[in-house]
Amino acid sequence: MFEWDKGNIDKNLIKHNVTNREAEEVFKNRLSFIFIDEKHLTTEVRYMIWGETNSGRRLSAFFTIRNDKIRIISARDMHKKERRSYEEKIQKNT
Repeated sequence: MFEWDKGNIDKNLIKHNVTNREAEEVFKNRLSFIFIDEKHLTTEVRYMIWGETNSGRRLSAFFTIRNDKIRIISARDMHKKERRSYEEKIQKNT
């Protein structure tokens, strides 16, 4: 389901203190929301997902889909504005 680029595999841990497992958990948990990442459109479609890890950590992850696999580009804690929007979306969908 996930594919990690060798050059990218430890980047999120080093830069944002997010493990690969945590980044993957966001996709598996119920309360997640996916958007097209208009800001970073290149030759391929990129997406952003807001969601929670199993421990309740709220993350924003950016990814693309290649060969039917999710390739995570970056994952970090949500910014304040993202957390607010995420909480509003949760309230609307529960």
